[in-house]
Amino acid sequence: MSTSVRSHQHRGTVHVGAFFAKYAMPIIAVTLAVVTCIFVPFDREYLGYIDLSTLATLFCTLAVVSAFKNIRFFTWLAKKIVLKFGNLRNTVFALVFVTYFGSMIMANDMALITFLPLGYIALDSCNRRDKMPIVFVMQNVAANLGGMLTPFGNPQNIYLFGYYAMSTGEFLKIMAIPCAVALLLIVGVCMFVKKDKIQLYAEQEKTPSTWRSIAYAVLFVLSVLIVFDVLPWYAVFAVVVVAMLALDYKALGKVDYGLLITFTAFFVFSGNLARIDAINELLSHVVSLSPLLVGVTSCQFISNVPTAVLLSKFTADYSNLIVAVNIGGLGTPIASLASLITLNEFRKHNPTAIKRYLAVFFAINFSFLIVLIGVQLLVALF
Repeated sequence: MSTSVRSHQHRGTVHVGAFFAKYAMPIIAVTLAVVTCIFVPFDREYLGYIDLSTLATLFCTLAVVSAFKNIRFFTWLAKKIVLKFGNLRNTVFALVFVTYFGSMIMANDMALITFLPLGYIALDSCNRRDKMPIVFVMQNVAANLGGMLTPFGNPQNIYLFGYYAMSTGEFLKIMAIPCAVALLLIVGVCMFVKKDKIQLYAEQEKTPSTWRSIAYAVLFVLSVLIVFDVLPWYAVFAVVVVAMLALDYKALGKVDYGLLITFTAFFVFSGNLARIDAINELLSHVVSLSPLLVGVTSCQFISNVPTAVLLSKFTADYSNLIVAVNIGGLGTPIASLASLITLNEFRKHNPTAIKRYLAVFFAINFSFLIVLIGVQLLVALF
């Protein structure tokens, strides 16, 4: 076999591997859905599996966030914030909390795609790449926990908020204590960074278009109103699609369709499992033992979004389940897609320090997870 043929085959293998790595979750979700279809033949009940309101909300918010990214609004804002700080601790705080609050609006994976490169630029510009492991890990933790407080902050929140028909007040009451504890933990870790004097350098961003920023903000608000049942999903969906076609059609191509496919496939998967009597009884029994612990454990193996869709079919204890799938994003790198994004981004910038990164990642993630599980168990007692 010639060298050129072997090289071509190697490149093909790499491309296939990269494709499966990028789309692993939707591929797995579709495969599981197809398998369950063997046991539950297609019928009218399939039409009731799909939560169109959740899918419409996700599509609209993802499209608007993509449009914001295309005018580099978030990068411009983040650089404005980060460049105002003159020591290392304050810079770390800025990087972590711009990710924390950004995830409330953009969802955790999009926040990391936007702000992790900023973290690298900031640390590289002041020759402090030694802090990359702790900064990237804390940005990852902040992204996973930042959206806890709002019904639209994480994809799993959007789904569960609508599925269980929660009120906003009830949702905030459930999430207030774990969110407050998570915030204290994040602040506590960042406080250990020394106040070394640094000088940051970063290329200035062009100020985003004001009228586009306002237009996208209005579209985002409309998208969020679907979550609260203020506006019908089909009307907002139509408005967002038409507006994006007129203002920035490329944003529609950058929507995370893999996430939408994952949700759709798990709607089918969980709907079918609920109709298989033996599995229904087994899962209902297991989840009833502790929706919190079962939910967190499930997240470690199949990630938090699929866990939310799957376990919602087998428990009415939504307060513990919604906490589980939020804090359950901590732990292993596959507990949340955001964690895989962070690992890949770190490897790209600092491949020789992967072992150090993973040591910091596991130490902080599992420490936070243990504390937050303990807090929720105490909350449940009262």
